[in-house]
Order: sequence, then structure tokens, then C-alpha cells
Amino acid sequence: MKKIAVFASGNGSNFQAIIDEIEKGGLVAEIAALVTDNPACFAVERAQHHNIPVFSVVPKNYSSKEEYEKDIAFFLIEKNVSLIVLAGYMRLIGNVLLSAFYNRIINIHPALLPAFPGKNSIQQAYQYGVKIFGVTVHYVDAGIDTGKIIAQECFKADGTETLQEIERKIHCIEYQLYSKVIKQIL
Repeated sequence: MKKIAVFASGNGSNFQAIIDEIEKGGLVAEIAALVTDNPACFAVERAQHHNIPVFSVVPKNYSSKEEYEKDIAFFLIEKNVSLIVLAGYMRLIGNVLLSAFYNRIINIHPALLPAFPGKNSIQQAYQYGVKIFGVTVHYVDAGIDTGKIIAQECFKADGTETLQEIERKIHCIEYQLYSKVIKQIL
């Protein structure tokens, strides 16, 4: 069985969707670890509830990004992780992890890239007035949401939806699409 590591910094709703898909048998994989830069985040509670090991890194306790990424890479290699899945991890991945897991790090983004990269993309798209919203899963490279696109899914807005309604629709797509892409990659 292939092993994945999920990286998260916050609530971990995409992390939970992956757990749920594994538990119902729709995704044959093992989550070898949750990696977080925020030991107090809710994703940690989700991991503990499902007996998933947690590897917490507090970047300010290291002299450089390279140093903490070396610790992460060593831990993941020991766990035989095949794929890193970013699920709300709020740090850029650096050269150490990009090299150690070349073409084996993916991210989900709540917009149709290349439009609206980075943070607050749903709000940016909504304020811009786009008529088609969506989700992108892509490989991670050194840029901000610039890696090769793996999959995208979208929906058309009629212009009457609130920002919260758009966000709910996007999250529903995320929860389905991410597991589907992980399954394809594994």
C-alpha cells in the first residue's frame, strides 16, 4: 500500500476528506503522517482522532528553511512516503523537499489557475466578478501555485450567489477532486 504524507497548517477539512475516502475504501493508501508548521491547528486533532502520526515543525526554532526541511525529508523518507499532499499548508516548499520528492508533491488550490494564485483566491475571484469558479490540483514547484496542472474542475455562477455559497461549492469540489487525483497518481 502506498503511503502519503499530508501537510496542513489549519482546519484540515481537505485532510479529513482524504481520511474519509481512505476509510470508506475509495482510496487505497495509508496516511503515514500529518506534517504541520502549526502544532495548535485543528488538523492535528483530526490526525490524533484517527491515530495518524503528527510531525510538527516550528520554523522559528531552526536556523533556516533548509534545516527544518531536512528534518521533514528525513522523517518522510524513513516512513517510506511516496507522495506529499498539501492541504492548506501555508508555507512555500523549498529546494530540499522539492529535490527529495521531485514530482511527488501536489497541492490543491481553490481557483482555476493560472488565475488568482496565492492566498484569498476565492475572494479575489468573487470580487473580480468571474462567472466560472473552480479548483485546481497541481504539482508543486518553487513558485506560488505555478506548477504543472494535473486536474481542474469548475462550475458556472449565476451572479446571485454570496461569497459563502461560492466557498461551499468550491470546498465540495475540492473534497471529491483531490482524492480522485491522489488515486490516479498512486
